[in-house]
Formats: sequence, C-alpha cells, structure tokens
Amino acid sequence: MGGFRTDQVLQIKMRKTDGKFPPKDLQNGGKIEDGVLLEELQNGGKMEDGDVSEEDYQRGTWSHKLDFLLSVIGYSVGVSNIWRFPYLCIRNGGGAFLIPFFFFLIFCGIPLYFLELCLGQFSGVSSIFVWKLCPLFKGLGFLMVIVSALMSWYYITVIVWVLYYLVNSFFDPLPWSVCTESWNTEYCIESRAKAAGNVTIAAANSSFYNITGMTRSGFQNGTFTTSATTQSELQNTSPVLTNSALANVTITGTGYSIQDIIKDSPTAAKEFWQRRVLRISSGFDNPGSVEPHLIIGSLVAWVLVFFCLMKGVKSVGKVVYVTAVLPYILLTVFLIRGLMLEGSVDGIMYYLTPDFSRLSDFQVWLEAGIQVFYSLGPAWGGLITMSSYNKFNNNCFRDAIIGSLADGLTSFYAGFVIFTVLGHLAVVTGLKISDMADSGPGLALVVYPEAMLSLPFPHLWAVLFFLMLLTLGIDSQFGTFETVSSGLVDAFPQYFGGRKTLLTAGLCAIMFILGLPFTTSGGMYYFQIVDWYAASLCVTLTSFLECVIVGWIYGADRFSKDVKMMLGMEVNVVIRVCWCIITPLVMLAAFIITLTNYQPPTYEGYEYPIHARVIGFLLSLIPLVPLPVTAIYYFSKTNGTCLQRLRKLTQPSADWGPHLNKYKREYQENLQNTPDEAPLLLTAKRNLLGNLVR
Repeated sequence: MGGFRTDQVLQIKMRKTDGKFPPKDLQNGGKIEDGVLLEELQNGGKMEDGDVSEEDYQRGTWSHKLDFLLSVIGYSVGVSNIWRFPYLCIRNGGGAFLIPFFFFLIFCGIPLYFLELCLGQFSGVSSIFVWKLCPLFKGLGFLMVIVSALMSWYYITVIVWVLYYLVNSFFDPLPWSVCTESWNTEYCIESRAKAAGNVTIAAANSSFYNITGMTRSGFQNGTFTTSATTQSELQNTSPVLTNSALANVTITGTGYSIQDIIKDSPTAAKEFWQRRVLRISSGFDNPGSVEPHLIIGSLVAWVLVFFCLMKGVKSVGKVVYVTAVLPYILLTVFLIRGLMLEGSVDGIMYYLTPDFSRLSDFQVWLEAGIQVFYSLGPAWGGLITMSSYNKFNNNCFRDAIIGSLADGLTSFYAGFVIFTVLGHLAVVTGLKISDMADSGPGLALVVYPEAMLSLPFPHLWAVLFFLMLLTLGIDSQFGTFETVSSGLVDAFPQYFGGRKTLLTAGLCAIMFILGLPFTTSGGMYYFQIVDWYAASLCVTLTSFLECVIVGWIYGADRFSKDVKMMLGMEVNVVIRVCWCIITPLVMLAAFIITLTNYQPPTYEGYEYPIHARVIGFLLSLIPLVPLPVTAIYYFSKTNGTCLQRLRKLTQPSADWGPHLNKYKREYQENLQNTPDEAPLLLTAKRNLLGNLVR
C-alpha cells in the first residue's frame, strides 16, 4: 500500500474538510458546528433551493448536466458495441436475438443503471465509500476499484492497436491491402473479393493433381485439377497454391470450391493483424520481445488519457463533447455509404431476419443478458463515481433512461453499419455472411478493414473508421480510470487531496509500466487471459449483492425515500420489483451458469496450458478478496453477540446520508420513522409496493 496503514484503509473514515465535516455530525440532535442545520431550524426548517455550503460540493461537480450525460454514454458505449453485438445476433437467431436483448435492457439494465446513479448522486462519494449504507459489505467498494484498475490496465491495449491502425491508414498503399510486405507469407491473398474475381471452377472431371513438378509461376493463367477438400490438402501438395498463383487460375476438381479456397486462405488484412501488429508468438509461454511500435502506442495512449483526465471531471467534461458525439456522426456516414453498396440489403435482411426457434434455447437468453450487462458497465464503479459529481437534484432517472437506451440502441444501430458492408463483401466473394462474421478484434481489425478495400478512397474510410474506434475506446477508459483515481483521493485526502493532476500522472505511469507484457509478441495471449477471467466472476456477483443490499438489507422503500429527496418523487413499482426480484435473480443465474459452464479460452485454435488457466482463475479471485476480509475485520471490531454484530453491520453507518447538509435533517426524520422491526411480509410489501401499502 506504499506506506499507508492498513487501519486507514479498512476503517473508511469520512473525508474531513477543515474540520467542518465530522463523521458523526448528526448524533447530537442533528446539530453541527458550521451552523448549516441550525440555520434551517431558525428558518422554520426550510432553506432556499440551491442554498448550499461550499463543503457540500468540495469534491467538485460537473460544469453542465450535459457533461455528465455524455460521459456516462461514452463510458457505456464502447468497442464491444461494434465488434461483439453483431456477432451475437448472427449466432443467436438474427433478429430474434433482439427480443431477449431488449428484455434484459429494460428489466435489468435500466434498473441497475438507475440504482448506481442514485447511490453516487445521493451520497456524493466514490464507489469505495458508498457502501457505508451497509458496513458488512464495505468490501464491495474495494472490489469495484480493483476491477476498474484491472480494466484500465489491459483495456488500453485495444486503444494501442487502434492507434497503430489509424497511423497506418495514412500510408499508401494501405499495409493490409497488399501481399508484398516483409511480413506476408506465400499463402497470402490480397483480399477475398479480388481472389474471387481471379479464380474460377471448371467442370469436375478429374480427381487427382496433374501439376506435380510445375513451378509456382506456372500457375499464372493456368489450369490444374484437384480432389482436395481442405486448404491443408492443397498446401501439402507440391507445388502449393500461393498468392502469385491466384491470377486467372482455373481449378478442376471434385469437391473443392472457390469459396473453400477463399474462406481458408489468409488475407493481407489477417496477416497484417497477426504478423505485423501483434507479431504473435507461438504461445503463452513464449512472450518474445517487446515490440517498439506497441510500446510507442501504449505511451501515446496513456498520454492521451492523462491530458483528458488531469483535471478530473472538469477536463473530461469537455473532451466528451468530441469523443461521445463523433462516433454517432461517423456511424451515420458509414451507414449511408454502406447502403449504396451492392448486397447491403441482403446483409441487413440477414441481420434482422428472426429465427424464433432459437428463443427456446436458454443459452440465447443468457448471452443476451450478459451482453447487456457487460456493455452498460454497472458494478465496475464507474457509474457511481461519475454520478457522485452531480448536483444533488439532478434528474438521474432521466439520465439512466437515456444512457441505457443509448447503449442498447447504439449496438442495434451499429449492426446495420456492419452488416451493410458484410452483405456487400458476401456478394463480391460468393461467401456466406456467417463465414465472415467474427467476434472481438477479428471483426473490427480484420474483416472490416478488408471490406473497406473495395470502397472508393479506402484511405479516407480507414481513417474515419479507426478514429471512430479510438473515440469509442478512450471514452470507456475514462470511467474506469476515474473510479480508481477518485477512490484514492477520497480514501487518502491527506496524501492526494488537491493533487489530482499529480495522482493522474503517477497512475498513468504505473499503468504504462505494468502494461508492458501486453506489448510483447505474446501480448495477445496475456490480453485474452485477463479479458476472459478478470471480471468473469466478480462483476455478476457484485450486481447481485448490490440489489440484495439496496433492495432488502437497506430496503428499497427506504432508498426510495432517499431518491425522493433528490428527484421529488419515489421510485415506481416496476423499478422496485426489478431491484428486489428480477435483476438479482438474473445476476445470480448468470453467476452460477458462469461457474458451471466454464469453458477455457482459445485463440485461433491455440489452447492455453493449464498453468495459464490457473493464473487466469487466480486473477478472477483477486477482486473478491476484500469482501470476506473487510467483513471479518468489521465483525471482529464490533461489540456484542454475533446476532447483535450482524444487526449493527447491516445498518447504515452514522456518516451515511445525503451529502447536502440541508437534507440531513429530513434524512434523519425518515430514518427515525422507519420501524426497526416489521413482519417479513409487510417489509416485502413496502419494498415492492411503497405507498400502495401505507
């Protein structure tokens, strides 16, 4: 912990400001020394709206409401909206996948999004402090900070790759458009569209090769026969089919088609990704050397993050006007251009045509729920942290609706952009769309760049596309990084208070050094292990615990009254039911299924060794460690019997409440009017139905 005492970390003391904000300022009849509540009493318990003391917002606030809204949209909308959602639609019934997707978005995504925005805005503290509402689970704050730190650590690699592609988009020719570069193999084809125009199939009248002994140049404008049914059979025959052979060649055979050759042959875009960008090694145990271009890219990426976040919400609030808005402009440009291409309508129909039989498959519903959950980004701490800088009366329900729908509809909108181009590529190559659609970097960094080669002015489209990916990626990095930095400032104000710029620079430098393994030849293997395991267990579990704590331990009814202080209205019944029943059940099911249906990761057919999987599994457990550790610590420090300790630790801390002093009295009154004990059935009714049962 760099010299920090353990008891400082675990006690989670409320930050003080010149002695004016003691943690137990409400224990003496609600009076505090600075006279804020005393002024309320003298004025009949009323204060003018907006009459707040300086300490109420001593952490800082967003300059404008739109700054926050664009920030949460940018945080939620990321590269996964481009390279994962379309793939899931193909795999899970096309348009039918939209039914479970929007079901989970409405009944799980929006309620959880709203819950976290309310927590941060009401308390005015970052995710590491917000769980004072239930001290037994203060470890959740540390969990969120650790998960966000892991996310910031490895996610920057995506930005590094995109930066490298963006720089190479200015080269002529585009390095992923030719097979004459030093990294290309003899099996490379420039593009599947070009290969489809140069190779034809003659009548199948022979079942053997008649080309043994010919040189590779002999294939130019030539004819050969084959009975091969796989690319490996072609390549194991002498001479092999190579890039120079694919020039007006006619193949005569019994079962091998142009599409088979084109589908299996490595394209220039594929080899640029594998052999130039990654320079990928043979496996996990072979890290290889540090790649200079990736080191430089990582340095540039962290410098960008630093300049965007050096002043916290004040600086990022300005940056998001570009990074959150530009992707939608560019997506629209790509959609308009894509609709002009031959085959674009076929691609859209493939995207939207539903296969309703897939809805009976539980796996489809599970993948829809997980996609909604991981795309929106709750349980990482970013939403809580960003909303903690809101004004107390900001309409966070509106923001939750807009932010959640923006994420879901962006995924849907991006699907049209991707499939117009895939439809065109399918027409010119003769391949099926399912043969080209891929998930992850394979779609955004291989398939789409290849498809842009068939467009006029491919350099322009490449620059725009990778600029769009850069803005999508860096926005998501803002939220996770700010969760870490704000957590440290709030936890240790004596060290970091007033030194946000220095802290941001230090964290960026540390992350840069720790990220060096991702810049090696084996970096892709390490990236996938971390990506596969880092949040696989803890994030779904965290969301489940969030709902249980707020919905049942603290009480959805009590929390609804807290929300009413901010918004002037209580939480409606539908949101309450989601908080208490639907969302926690879905998250618990996702957690259990993740454990029981575990599948180890693979990369391009490579299977990771056992010790790599063990490292990944241990990595997934690290964020969970604070949960039992802090629970045991506070349990041992609390006096009384086991039942009395449990009771005390499931009640809000004395310093929990609205961060505006003028609302503390109202909060205490609500707290006193809440019965300590009530029949279980009545408690459930109040949590679910609120005023309807009073």
